[in-house]
Amino acid sequence: MSDFMKHECGLSLVHLKKPLTFYKLKYGSVSYGLNKMYLLMEKQHNRGQDGAGYASIKIDMRPGQRYISRVRSIESHPIADIFKRINQRLEELYQTQPELWYDIEKLKSTVPYLGEVMLGHVRYGTYGSNKIENTHPFLRQNNWKHRNLILAGNFNMTNVTQLFDNLVNLGQHPKERADTVTVLENIGHFLDEAVEKIYKTLKSEGVSKSNASELIAQRLNIAKLLRKASKYWDGGYAIAGLLGHGDSFLLRDPNGIRPAFYFSDDEMTVVASERPAIQTAFNIPFEKIKEVLPGHVLVTKKNGDTSMERVRDPGQILSCSFERIYFSRGGDAQIYKERKKLGSFLFPEVLKRINGDLENTVFSYIPNTSETSFYGMIEAAQQYINSVIREKLNAGEKVNLEEIEAILKLNLRIEKIAIKDAKLRTFIAEDQSRDQLVTYIYDVTYGILKPSDTLVIIDDSIVRGTTLQKSILMMLDRLSPKKIIVLSSAPQIRYPDCYGIDMAKIGQFIAFKAALGLHKDRGTYVDVTTRVYNLCRKSLSQKGHIKENYVKEIYKAFSSEQISHKIASMVKADDIKADIEVVFQRLENLHKSCPNHLGDWYFTGNYPTKGGNRVVNQAFVNFYEGKSQRSY
Repeated sequence: MSDFMKHECGLSLVHLKKPLTFYKLKYGSVSYGLNKMYLLMEKQHNRGQDGAGYASIKIDMRPGQRYISRVRSIESHPIADIFKRINQRLEELYQTQPELWYDIEKLKSTVPYLGEVMLGHVRYGTYGSNKIENTHPFLRQNNWKHRNLILAGNFNMTNVTQLFDNLVNLGQHPKERADTVTVLENIGHFLDEAVEKIYKTLKSEGVSKSNASELIAQRLNIAKLLRKASKYWDGGYAIAGLLGHGDSFLLRDPNGIRPAFYFSDDEMTVVASERPAIQTAFNIPFEKIKEVLPGHVLVTKKNGDTSMERVRDPGQILSCSFERIYFSRGGDAQIYKERKKLGSFLFPEVLKRINGDLENTVFSYIPNTSETSFYGMIEAAQQYINSVIREKLNAGEKVNLEEIEAILKLNLRIEKIAIKDAKLRTFIAEDQSRDQLVTYIYDVTYGILKPSDTLVIIDDSIVRGTTLQKSILMMLDRLSPKKIIVLSSAPQIRYPDCYGIDMAKIGQFIAFKAALGLHKDRGTYVDVTTRVYNLCRKSLSQKGHIKENYVKEIYKAFSSEQISHKIASMVKADDIKADIEVVFQRLENLHKSCPNHLGDWYFTGNYPTKGGNRVVNQAFVNFYEGKSQRSY
C-alpha cells in the first residue's frame, strides 16, 4: 500500500503445559517459551511498529514471590528493545549467580519474565497518542491471585461511550474512556464478581480462606464471565488475557472480523493473529493450525486443559478482507493464492485499456505488498498470450512465416520500475511531515521505457491517493511514458473502518473526494451534502440502533467508472505529461478471490455490527462541520 495507513495490532500467546524442566531437557533451554514468544512477535512485526509489550505468569509461586512480569517499549525497534532488556537481566544473573541454571525451580523463582504463560503484543495505535501508557498488555492488579488480569488485544469498539457509562452505572470510576481501559475494567468487574461468588460457595462448604484460592482457580468459568462482560460489546476484536493463577484465554468477535489462530497439544497452546507466525516459530504444518471460531473463547486452564466454548452467538461471518489484501504477511498459503487471484482479475480490464497492444506495454508494481497480486496479473497475461498463440497456430495453412515469427516474439515486458526507500518510509509518521517528504519515498529505474509505451503499475489499494499524487506519478512521469495505468487490487475505499484499521476520517478518502468533486461538477454538491448531513444528524440524535448508512447517498448518483475517472484527474498534477488512468478491483471479483472473507464495509458501507452505521454517519457529520477527529 503506497498510502500511509496504520495496521492491525498483533497478538501472541504461549501457554506451556509442563514444568520448565521438561523444556530444558527436551529442547535444551529453560527459555524455550520466551524464545518462541520472541519469534512469534517478530513474525508479526508487520502488524505493529508503534510499540510492543510482553507479560508473563509464573505458576504455583509461593506467597511473597513475584509471579507477574511485564515489559513494554515504544522505541523505534520495540520488540528488539524488549527482548534486549529481558536478555540483559538474564545475562546479569548468569554472571553473578551461575548456579541458578542448575536448579530450575530456584531459577524460576529468581529470574523475571521466565514463566509458563506468556502474552505478547505489537501495536499500531488507532486511538490516542503513542505513549507507554497506551501500549499493551494492560494489567489489573489485586492481592487475590485469580483477580489479577493481564489483557492485550487487536480490537476497536464502536460504542465506547456506552461501555464507559455501563462501568459508571456499576459504581466504578474509570480513569479514561479508551476502549482498552473500558474492556479491561469490564472483564475485571465480572472476574471479581465470579471469584466472590465462588468464594461464598466454598465458605458455605466449610473451606478455609487459606485453602479457597486453589479451588477458586479450578472452578472459575472463564467463558461464563466473558459471556457477561461482552454482552454489550460492539466491534471487531481478538482479545487475549492471562489470569494471575495461570489460566489464559483468547476471545474472538461474533462476526470473525479480527483474525485469531491457534495450535494446541499436550506440551503447549499457542495463539497468534497470523497462522504463518505459528507455522514458522514452531515448525507446525498448515493443517494443524486452527482458527478460533467467531463468538468463541479458547481457554487453557492452569492444569493445561484446553477447550473452546461459545460466548456470543455467531453472526454473519464477515472476516476483514483487508487482512487478505494487505495487512497479513503473504506467507500464508491461502492469502498468497487470494492475492494472486486479485491480480489475475485485473488483467482483462488492462487488456481493454491498452487495446491489446502488449508490445508497447510495460508491467510493474508498487513495492512491496502488491508484488503477489502482480504475479497473478502476469500469469493471467501469459495465459492470454498462450491462447493467442494456440489460436494462430490452429489456423493451419493460413499462417505464413512472418506471422509465425511475430507470434513467437509475442512476450510480456516485465520490469522493476519503482524502488522503495524502506528507511525513509519508516521514518515518516506524522501527516504533515509525510506530505513534505512523500515525494522521496520511491526511486525509479531509468532507461526502460519508450515514448510510445504504456506503463501498467499495480498497487494493493489506494486510500487517500496522497502518495500516488505527490510521489509515484510524478516520478513515473519522468520516464516519459505515453500513458500510466494505475491498478488497485482492492475496490474503492469509500467508508471509514471502525474495527481496528486506522481509517476513521472519511474526508481523507480519495474516492469520497472524487464523488464530491462530481457533485460539484453537476452543481448538486450543496444540496446532497446538506441533505445527507441533516439525515446523519437526525439519526445520531436518536437512541438505539441506527438502521441506515446515509453516506451511501453521496455515491448513489455515479458509477464506479465515473468515480475512477475523476480520481485519475485529481491525482494528475498539472505538470504530468502522460495520460493517467486508474482502475479499481470490482467488488464481485474481490469476493471471488476471497470467498471465505467477505468483510467489505469499507467498500460497500454494509457494516457487520450495529455500531457501524452510527460511526459512518458521525464521520460525515465531522467532515461537514470541519472537525478533524475520530468518529468513534
